Amino acid sequence: MVLASLFLGFVIVIIISLCLTGVTYVDEDENEILELSSNKTFLVMLKIPEECVTEEKLPDLLTKRITDVYSSSPALSRYFTSVEIIDFSGENSTITYHLHFGFPSEDHNFMKYVMSEELVLGVLQQDFHDQNVPGCETLGLDPASLWFSE
Repeated sequence: MVLASLFLGFVIVIIISLCLTGVTYVDEDENEILELSSNKTFLVMLKIPEECVTEEKLPDLLTKRITDVYSSSPALSRYFTSVEIIDFSGENSTITYHLHFGFPSEDHNFMKYVMSEELVLGVLQQDFHDQNVPGCETLGLDPASLWFSE
C-alpha cells in the first residue's frame, strides 16, 4: 500500500510539474526581433493561363496573395519584406515579381536551407496547389508555368 501511494504521488508531482511548465514556457525565438542586415531578391515569372489573361484585377490579386503567403509562412514570415510587380504583359501572358527578403547575416547554412530557392518556390507552389484563384483554377498548377531565379 505504501509503495502504491509513493508511485501515485510521484506520478501526480510529474503531471503537475508538466502542466506548470507548459503554461509558463515562453519561446524566446518567437518573440525575438531580428536585425535584418542583408537582403536577397528572387525573380518570379508566372505564366498566366489563357482563361485568366482577360482578368483585370489579377495582378493586384496575385500581389496580395503572394504577400499573404509569405507573411503567414512559418519558415519565411520573419524574413519576408515585400513583393513588387516588375512586369505584366498581356501579350505573352506573363507576370513578373520581385520577392524581397531580409535576413540577419550572410551565414552559409542559413542561405542553403532557409533562403534556398527550393524552399521559397515550394512555399508558393504549395499555396497554388492548396487554393485556386477564383475564375483561374489552373494558375500556378503546371510546374512549367512558374519560373524562378535568384
